[in-house]
Amino acid sequence: MSANESPSKPSAAGAGPSQGGRANTHGGSGGEASRGANEWPLWEVFVRSRAGLDHKHCGSLHAPDAPMAVQMARDVYTRRQEGSSVWVVKASDITASDPRDKDMYFDPMEDKVYRHPTFYSLPDSVDHM
Repeated sequence: MSANESPSKPSAAGAGPSQGGRANTHGGSGGEASRGANEWPLWEVFVRSRAGLDHKHCGSLHAPDAPMAVQMARDVYTRRQEGSSVWVVKASDITASDPRDKDMYFDPMEDKVYRHPTFYSLPDSVDHM
Protein backbone atom coordinates (compact mmCIF):
# COMPACT_ATOMS: atom_id res chain seq x y z
CA MET A 1 0.00 0.00 0.00
CA SER A 2 1.40 3.39 -0.91
CA ALA A 3 1.49 6.37 1.42
CA ASN A 4 -1.47 7.96 -0.42
CA GLU A 5 -3.79 4.97 -0.07
CA SER A 6 -6.00 4.40 2.90
CA PRO A 7 -6.86 0.91 4.13
CA SER A 8 -10.15 -0.04 2.50
CA LYS A 9 -10.42 -3.74 3.27
CA PRO A 10 -10.63 -5.14 6.79
CA SER A 11 -7.57 -7.34 6.64
CA ALA A 12 -5.22 -8.43 9.37
CA ALA A 13 -1.69 -7.26 8.59
CA GLY A 14 -2.33 -7.66 4.87
CA ALA A 15 -3.19 -11.37 5.13
CA GLY A 16 -6.84 -11.54 6.09
CA PRO A 17 -9.37 -14.20 5.23
CA SER A 18 -9.98 -12.71 1.79
CA GLN A 19 -6.35 -13.47 0.94
CA GLY A 20 -6.58 -16.93 2.46
CA GLY A 21 -4.09 -16.23 5.23
CA ARG A 22 -4.05 -15.94 8.99
CA ALA A 23 -3.52 -12.66 10.83
CA ASN A 24 0.24 -12.25 11.07
CA THR A 25 1.19 -9.16 13.03
CA HIS A 26 4.65 -10.23 14.11
CA GLY A 27 7.13 -9.82 11.28
CA GLY A 28 6.32 -10.30 7.65
CA SER A 29 6.59 -7.74 4.87
CA GLY A 30 6.91 -4.07 5.61
CA GLY A 31 8.58 -4.26 8.98
CA GLU A 32 8.51 -1.69 11.75
CA ALA A 33 10.15 1.05 9.67
CA SER A 34 7.36 1.16 7.08
CA ARG A 35 4.52 1.26 9.60
CA GLY A 36 3.04 4.74 9.68
CA ALA A 37 0.70 6.79 11.81
CA ASN A 38 -2.26 5.52 9.73
CA GLU A 39 -1.86 1.92 10.92
CA TRP A 40 -4.82 0.39 12.70
CA PRO A 41 -4.33 -0.58 16.37
CA LEU A 42 -3.34 -4.09 17.34
CA TRP A 43 -6.03 -6.28 18.96
CA GLU A 44 -5.47 -9.54 20.85
CA VAL A 45 -8.09 -12.22 20.09
CA PHE A 46 -9.53 -14.73 22.57
CA VAL A 47 -11.96 -17.48 21.53
CA ARG A 48 -14.17 -19.71 23.68
CA SER A 49 -14.56 -23.05 21.96
CA ARG A 50 -17.82 -23.95 23.74
CA ALA A 51 -20.00 -22.71 26.57
CA GLY A 52 -18.57 -23.29 30.04
CA LEU A 53 -14.93 -23.29 28.95
CA ASP A 54 -12.51 -20.39 29.27
CA HIS A 55 -11.44 -18.11 26.44
CA LYS A 56 -8.05 -18.98 24.91
CA HIS A 57 -5.71 -16.52 23.23
CA CYS A 58 -5.51 -17.49 19.58
CA GLY A 59 -3.76 -14.57 17.92
CA SER A 60 -3.82 -10.90 17.10
CA LEU A 61 -4.90 -8.63 14.27
CA HIS A 62 -5.13 -4.99 13.24
CA ALA A 63 -8.55 -3.30 13.06
CA PRO A 64 -9.83 0.29 13.20
CA ASP A 65 -12.25 -0.26 16.11
CA ALA A 66 -13.69 -2.90 18.46
CA PRO A 67 -16.75 -3.95 16.37
CA MET A 68 -14.57 -4.42 13.28
CA ALA A 69 -12.00 -6.32 15.37
CA VAL A 70 -14.72 -8.73 16.55
CA GLN A 71 -15.94 -9.25 12.98
CA MET A 72 -12.42 -9.80 11.65
CA ALA A 73 -11.56 -12.15 14.54
CA ARG A 74 -14.65 -14.19 13.79
CA ASP A 75 -13.73 -14.37 10.10
CA VAL A 76 -10.06 -15.22 10.68
CA TYR A 77 -10.09 -17.40 13.81
CA THR A 78 -13.50 -19.14 13.76
CA ARG A 79 -13.98 -19.93 10.09
CA ARG A 80 -14.99 -23.53 10.83
CA GLN A 81 -17.56 -22.60 13.51
CA GLU A 82 -15.23 -23.82 16.25
CA GLY A 83 -16.03 -20.91 18.58
CA SER A 84 -19.01 -19.89 20.66
CA SER A 85 -17.66 -16.51 21.84
CA VAL A 86 -14.98 -14.06 20.73
CA TRP A 87 -13.24 -11.40 22.83
CA VAL A 88 -10.94 -8.72 21.44
CA VAL A 89 -8.73 -6.54 23.62
CA LYS A 90 -6.69 -3.60 22.40
CA ALA A 91 -3.06 -4.68 22.92
CA SER A 92 -2.16 -1.27 24.33
CA ASP A 93 -4.69 -1.83 27.16
CA ILE A 94 -3.00 -5.01 28.42
CA THR A 95 -0.71 -4.77 31.43
CA ALA A 96 1.49 -7.78 32.11
CA SER A 97 3.85 -8.78 34.88
CA ASP A 98 7.56 -8.87 34.21
CA PRO A 99 8.81 -12.47 33.78
CA ARG A 100 11.76 -11.60 36.02
CA ASP A 101 9.28 -11.07 38.89
CA LYS A 102 8.03 -14.67 38.66
CA ASP A 103 9.21 -15.58 42.16
CA MET A 104 7.43 -12.65 43.73
CA TYR A 105 4.11 -13.45 42.03
CA PHE A 106 3.99 -17.23 41.89
CA ASP A 107 6.34 -18.91 44.39
CA PRO A 108 4.43 -17.86 47.54
CA MET A 109 1.43 -19.92 46.37
CA GLU A 110 3.25 -23.23 46.75
CA ASP A 111 2.95 -23.12 50.54
CA LYS A 112 -0.81 -22.39 50.53
CA VAL A 113 -2.41 -25.78 49.97
CA TYR A 114 -5.91 -24.37 50.36
CA ARG A 115 -5.42 -22.73 46.95
CA HIS A 116 -4.96 -26.10 45.27
CA PRO A 117 -8.25 -27.99 44.84
CA THR A 118 -6.59 -31.39 45.08
CA PHE A 119 -8.80 -32.59 47.94
CA TYR A 120 -12.12 -31.87 46.21
CA SER A 121 -13.95 -34.46 44.18
CA LEU A 122 -15.71 -33.28 41.04
CA PRO A 123 -19.08 -34.63 39.99
CA ASP A 124 -19.19 -36.65 36.79
CA SER A 125 -21.26 -33.94 35.09
CA VAL A 126 -18.27 -31.56 35.28
CA ASP A 127 -16.04 -32.98 32.56
CA HIS A 128 -14.12 -29.96 31.31
CA MET A 129 -11.95 -29.03 34.29
